[in-house]
Amino acid sequence: MSVHWWMAGCYLILFCTGPIMARFPRDLPGRNALYDFHKSIAIISLILLAWRVITLVRVWGKKYAKRFPKTTPKWWQKTLLHLSLYILMVGVPLTGFFFSNSFQSNGVKLFGLVVPDLFSPNEDRVELGRALHFWSSYGFLLFVTYHTYQQWHYVRGTWRRWQGFLQGSRAR
Repeated sequence: MSVHWWMAGCYLILFCTGPIMARFPRDLPGRNALYDFHKSIAIISLILLAWRVITLVRVWGKKYAKRFPKTTPKWWQKTLLHLSLYILMVGVPLTGFFFSNSFQSNGVKLFGLVVPDLFSPNEDRVELGRALHFWSSYGFLLFVTYHTYQQWHYVRGTWRRWQGFLQGSRAR
């Protein structure tokens, strides 16, 4: 579960920085640093996603080797929601790579370290990359919001535990 919350933190940072930096004028000092930070957090989220998928496959292998789950409508709803979330967790950063690489070569850095291009630079694809990244990001946000709504009792309980933890650490 801790990987889940680390990833949630990464996505919160990405959802907050993305719309802000997209509105910055090109000549604003520090703009490129914010873009590099945004892209670095996206790469970190992909690394965490890989770790999470590997762990998930191992757990499923042990859990479902003996007995497959009952495929009720509720099970299908949860499975399709999570499948959509996982597809978007890969798709949004890939569209970001596509957008950045179409704009310029070596445009993606992991905290200053240049990441090899996945796509070749092509000025004609910049607008397509921008649109794909924009719409997939907001689609992902919609699914995350729905997921949060579905798990509200758990989210509220986790928030209360964090509040208790923080209040307890202040008392010391």
